Amino acid sequence: MRDTPPDVSVCIVSWNVAGDLRACLVSIRAQQTPPSFEVIVADNASSDDSVRMLQEEFPEVRLILNADNLGFARATNQTLRAAQGRYLMMLNPDTVLQPDCLAKLVAVAETHPEAGIVAPRLVYPDGSLQFSCRRFPTIAAAIYRNTVFGRLFPRAQAASEYIMRDCDHDTEHDVDWASGACLLIRREAYVQVGELDEGFVWGSEDVDYCFRMHRAGWSVLYSPVTDVIHAVGRSTDQAVVPTIVRTHRGMYRLYAKHFAPNALARAFVAVGVWLRAALLILSWETRRVIRKAWRARIRGGGRVAARGVAH
Repeated sequence: MRDTPPDVSVCIVSWNVAGDLRACLVSIRAQQTPPSFEVIVADNASSDDSVRMLQEEFPEVRLILNADNLGFARATNQTLRAAQGRYLMMLNPDTVLQPDCLAKLVAVAETHPEAGIVAPRLVYPDGSLQFSCRRFPTIAAAIYRNTVFGRLFPRAQAASEYIMRDCDHDTEHDVDWASGACLLIRREAYVQVGELDEGFVWGSEDVDYCFRMHRAGWSVLYSPVTDVIHAVGRSTDQAVVPTIVRTHRGMYRLYAKHFAPNALARAFVAVGVWLRAALLILSWETRRVIRKAWRARIRGGGRVAARGVAH
């Protein structure tokens, strides 16, 4: 244990993403100091090379080994409880930080004591912008963004406002919520607001946390002072259908908890959300069958075997 607490505790939850996690940790190791920092990784029972890689290549990392996959919120809470820093950074393992990321985000936080959370700009690996800061959802946004209707009307005004297409992502400003892929949380705010709601197994826990942050009197500040590369969903790609189910369960829990004022609204949201989940699962399964058919065709020298498709 350190004699003095670090400035930043970087908290990561990992599951079967050894390659991405290595790149993430290399980028953290390369951070300019000050600020001082520690890294805590909760591994959710990975079956790949993650644990060996962590122990052999990154001995400075404080490792929490879970016997089962506890989900994101519960494992994140493990890392937050173990953290000693003045600031706590929630960070996805499929991210890469610029060398001055921690220094710049801490500097922003120090100049904005009202901000409980500071969120950087997220970009895809090709450098294009991710819409990572958003407004809190409304029932209209639920209809057009989180239901089947969003597939039919992807450019609806309610959906565009929700993802802040009209926002200037090159300027610093307060937002309703920001993606949990990378959030710098002030310890005082964390102590006041508390841990993530573990009822959100996977998805929407960041929206819920930012909502609670606002309710406690803190702001959420988006700052493009640094870019964080985010590959998006490498862990979830390994278990697509369960992830769709968990994500949509989180969507419904979020609306029911904060944004659906009565039973009728909750029922309407439930129907739309689960219709959307069903369509996504059906679409995924259809693509999976087609891919399997093409693989069978290639193996069979051009013939698509019915048995290969059926299994």
